[in-house]
Amino acid sequence: MSIAQRERAALVETLRGVGPEAPTLCEGWTTRDLAAHLMIREYRLDAAPGIVIPFFAGHTAQVQNNVAQHTDWNELVDKVASGPPIYSPLKLLDPVANVAEMFIHHEDVRRAQPGWQPRALEPALSTMLRRTLPLMGRMTLAKVPGCVVLRTPDGKTVLTAGRGPAVTVTGAPEELLLFSVGRQARVDFDGDAAAVQAVRDAPKGI
Repeated sequence: MSIAQRERAALVETLRGVGPEAPTLCEGWTTRDLAAHLMIREYRLDAAPGIVIPFFAGHTAQVQNNVAQHTDWNELVDKVASGPPIYSPLKLLDPVANVAEMFIHHEDVRRAQPGWQPRALEPALSTMLRRTLPLMGRMTLAKVPGCVVLRTPDGKTVLTAGRGPAVTVTGAPEELLLFSVGRQARVDFDGDAAAVQAVRDAPKGI
């Protein structure tokens, strides 16, 4: 199994464990909605573009809601578990393109549950997420109101992005990745208090 496949399997196990109506960190989404999102991303080529292109977002939301409401939960999770079908562009890209996707959404489920704790990640997953971080963070942090420096606890700078007052964010690569896409993350901030708050509150997305 690839790293992406192992993380997908872990996400699926968590989805089955918490059930279809559990909360997630994706605002307004239950686990059923999140599973529908993952399914249409890989199976519905007509709806997938709206995930990243605002012009098509209305159609995507309509399809996702329909899938969430009218698909049996176990069938929906089975679709997520099986991965991209052969006709999906993500099929060949799965080992690379889906590592961060599966990790982020896995944490969306885990960290919305009471008493969650960070996982001890396998080294290969941590390495892949660190490689993904500069590219993703450069896109998601480009418009934040600050010059954000992402730094690991050993003092290595992973990325500098944005413009404005300097704010340093320190954490493990996987936590920095979650921060950079606007998720709950265990990171430390250093900088002017107002600048830190502005960076924390700013939308982070492509």
